[in-house]
Amino acid sequence: MDEVGPEQAPLVHYPTYVSFRIMLNSHSLPLQSEGVQLRPLQPQDATAFAEGTADPAVQQYGHLPEPEYTPESMRSMIEREATPGLERGDLAVLAIADAGTDAFAGSLVLFDVSEHAAEVGFWIHPAHRGSGVAAIALHLAARFARVSGLRELTARTLPENPASQRTLAAAGFTLECRGLDMAPSGDQVELLHYRRTLDDEQPTRMRL
Repeated sequence: MDEVGPEQAPLVHYPTYVSFRIMLNSHSLPLQSEGVQLRPLQPQDATAFAEGTADPAVQQYGHLPEPEYTPESMRSMIEREATPGLERGDLAVLAIADAGTDAFAGSLVLFDVSEHAAEVGFWIHPAHRGSGVAAIALHLAARFARVSGLRELTARTLPENPASQRTLAAAGFTLECRGLDMAPSGDQVELLHYRRTLDDEQPTRMRL
């Protein structure tokens, strides 16, 4: 693969199941900063979402639950999983979007919600890479988690995915450990574990 920028390689973990110990505050959405918007996933995002998951970088690093996504399967997922999950407050499958045009730029998910924490995963559509949207979206995710009463976010990525590692560091995440873990694809892989505490507001602007 050619040079990979900060947003070109997604996080390894995309969730299907979560726990139910706290309610995510969907009323705080959408959130916006520096031309990036974090909002609920919508049916009109289905085509761009499916296109993004077909990208070689997403396929290489994403370990997504399904081997293939189509606009039809995405619309079904939004109706059956994403929208109900956000309404319940135990799963947030969100769109990273251009704040000016509302164009879909990537996916960000909060899952495995506990009393004080949640895990975050993301990937960026190839048409929007290199613009810094991933780190800004992660800061918005931290704001969303904070207003929902969470105290920290965790994330996991592959050791061979330095782009995601740089993006996580730029968004205030700290590397804690590495070890074997199960990806949503069912693969047993070695992962780097990151954490960001939400006690203090951190600046959104970053440069890599």
